[in-house]
Amino acid sequence: MELLLYLVLGAAAGTLAGLFGVGGGIIIVPVLVLSFAAQGFDPMILTHLAVGTSLATIIFTSINSVREHQRKGAVLWPVFAWMTLGILLGAGLGAMTAAAIQGPLLQKIIGVFAIIIAVQMALELKPKASRTVPGKPALTLAGGVIGWASAIFGIGGGSLTVPFLTWRSVAMQQAVATSSACGLPIAIASALSFIWLGWDKPALPEWSLGFVYLPALVGIAIPSMYFARVGARLAHKLSPRLLKRLFALLLFSVGLSFLV
Repeated sequence: MELLLYLVLGAAAGTLAGLFGVGGGIIIVPVLVLSFAAQGFDPMILTHLAVGTSLATIIFTSINSVREHQRKGAVLWPVFAWMTLGILLGAGLGAMTAAAIQGPLLQKIIGVFAIIIAVQMALELKPKASRTVPGKPALTLAGGVIGWASAIFGIGGGSLTVPFLTWRSVAMQQAVATSSACGLPIAIASALSFIWLGWDKPALPEWSLGFVYLPALVGIAIPSMYFARVGARLAHKLSPRLLKRLFALLLFSVGLSFLV
């Protein structure tokens, strides 16, 4: 039964990622928390397990996404390179920050973040392009902050990287493409950190690799890689504004459930 849930979740996460341009992590983490709780996993580690597993799945969806964007030549590789320097350090620090936070509190922090993203999507709040692309030190610093936050929330960073790049006058298509590329080092560094930090935890369930639950990783990763393309096709046929608001309502409900 759990495997079926993971397959459905992977399909949903991939479709949502293709439709809205947000990483599937924003929906994977809350659903995994609920699933792990239903399976009786230890409350003190189940949120960390959900975050680590989500980040590991993003490795596979990011590879697929970057390949598609690279075919169109939309990735700004110099921007990616300098942001990655900060991302690698920030993601490791973010994983350590998350590991130091107790499970129930981490759930509430993720709930607040989900509500913020829901409001941003529903109201279509976007920063106005007002500056030029920053220099190398500023890109590295921004990458560090984005990597740190992404590791805590179990996301690929798209909801943070895209607004930052558009604010710095990068065209939306290039911002999304470069953000997708940045999601790969975020996911790799964060997932490896969560594996290391959870390696000797006695409360972990069977088939865990640190804070990564392998059955969920496999079940989510395989369908999400395919359904990301399905979501991208649907995005051209359905009303994006209506879809964003429906997704925002779902996200708001999930975030609220984490706070009550």
